Amino acid sequence: MNLGIIKKALPWWAKIAAKIVLARLPLGYGLWKRLGLFEHGQMQSIDYAQRIFQEHYRRVNPPDGFVGLELGPGDSLLSAIVANKSGAAKTWMVDAGNFANQDIEMYQLADKHLAATKGGDLLLENVQTLPQVLQVYNAAYLTEGLASLKTIASNSVDFVWSQAVLEHVREHEFLDSMKEIHRILKADGKCSHSIDLKDHLGGALNNLRFSDKVWESNFMTSSGFYTNRIRYSEMNNLFKEAGFEVDVLEQSNWEKLPTALNKIDKKYRELGEKELLIQGFTVILTPVKV
Repeated sequence: MNLGIIKKALPWWAKIAAKIVLARLPLGYGLWKRLGLFEHGQMQSIDYAQRIFQEHYRRVNPPDGFVGLELGPGDSLLSAIVANKSGAAKTWMVDAGNFANQDIEMYQLADKHLAATKGGDLLLENVQTLPQVLQVYNAAYLTEGLASLKTIASNSVDFVWSQAVLEHVREHEFLDSMKEIHRILKADGKCSHSIDLKDHLGGALNNLRFSDKVWESNFMTSSGFYTNRIRYSEMNNLFKEAGFEVDVLEQSNWEKLPTALNKIDKKYRELGEKELLIQGFTVILTPVKV
């Protein structure tokens, strides 16, 4: 049977149990990715990477020669090529681990595709390593999350974007991460973030079944299904606390709760159904003028 079909057929609790076991086997992320068991996004498709980047780019409309930063590039660094072709002078790619595909052919094919559709020379014909790809496109790949953000100069970035990433930032690091993004952003810079508030076990609210003590334990957070469970109102308040003006462009809601309210931990039940019905949103963040 197709592995994708098996994954979809598994109930949420079986997915948790399977990932807890599999995450502790001495196998690298690359193998799990090939098996389709652990994945950090869909960015290995140039069409997808280009579409997602352009969605964020159009919302912000950064200046020519902008410095960009993608938070959580995931499985590939194709956004660095797309950003460069869209006028970026430099692109930072910041993630919580080294998840990017090292297959040079993938980047070369993207280079050819964009040269054909956007014009310009082929730049990656003779490269042999991912660092060489990054050097050609004046991009940097940092893989230590919050610690990496702290190494970037203040007031140096025009445009920050992320796609279904902020919900994965560890809860205890979320506010500090947003403060670091505020620090590195120029006064007239902007952020565009699309945030997925569903659980990443089956698209419901099964991640809210657990107490904070259980969910935030190292045992759970290291098992490949972690989301920080920061809900819509709290996340927007944290954006503001970090120093941002918040402009919510889109918000999507369930018609009814996908997980029974009586199965949800008390902390989240007390938020009320209106809050829990929000499954995702897109937001523009702008530094508050002082």
